[in-house]
Amino acid sequence: MANFIVRNIPNTITSCNLFSGCIACFQAFQGNYELALTFIILGAVFDFFDGMTARLLHVSSPIGKELDSLADDITFGLAPSAIVFSLFKEIHYPAFMASWSEIMPYTAFLIAVFSALRLAKFNIDERQTSSFIGMPTPANALFWGSLVVGAHDFLVSDTFNALYLFVLVVIMSLLLTAELPMFSLKFKNLSWKSNQTSYIFLIVSIPLLIIFRLSGFAAVIVWYILLSLITRKKS
Repeated sequence: MANFIVRNIPNTITSCNLFSGCIACFQAFQGNYELALTFIILGAVFDFFDGMTARLLHVSSPIGKELDSLADDITFGLAPSAIVFSLFKEIHYPAFMASWSEIMPYTAFLIAVFSALRLAKFNIDERQTSSFIGMPTPANALFWGSLVVGAHDFLVSDTFNALYLFVLVVIMSLLLTAELPMFSLKFKNLSWKSNQTSYIFLIVSIPLLIIFRLSGFAAVIVWYILLSLITRKKS
């Protein structure tokens, strides 16, 4: 009995991630963006600890891997899609796009589709053991949640419009599956030489979070993408 319980601890934590993602989706469709972001962050916490727990307990399993991908696509794929879907309902449509206002919100689900492709690719790509190829789905979800919560008034103003949002959806979706090496924040040791990119990322991220406040995570994700591009060119 004890062995059965231990074996299922990681899957239970993964299920908590999935549960959090479902709540985030519901809150997003209701336009409760702050709550949606809160449960996305909570899901990310569970996502971090399920893999760690599995490694500590030596109980990784094929079903755990499949469940993890399913949970991640709900929390980090469907939930941000729901946030953007609701935003499309509020956003300004220029005159030439007025007839598209009923259709455009559904383009938000490109995020969920590309997130699923990203997760499937990650599961079979042996190059992504210590770094990433394409943007991780949690980063994309945090970008959208933070952006919409922190910059909501700007996003629904006449300065911004649905075309800009659609272009941003396409760019961020393509980044999920792009053949773009992106660094991981996993530290094997604390030396500057081995973790220079990660340290630079963290040092710059702190003031970004302070300056942009609720939009801070979005700013940090943009910085993460830019730094990945810079380090790629250097290598």
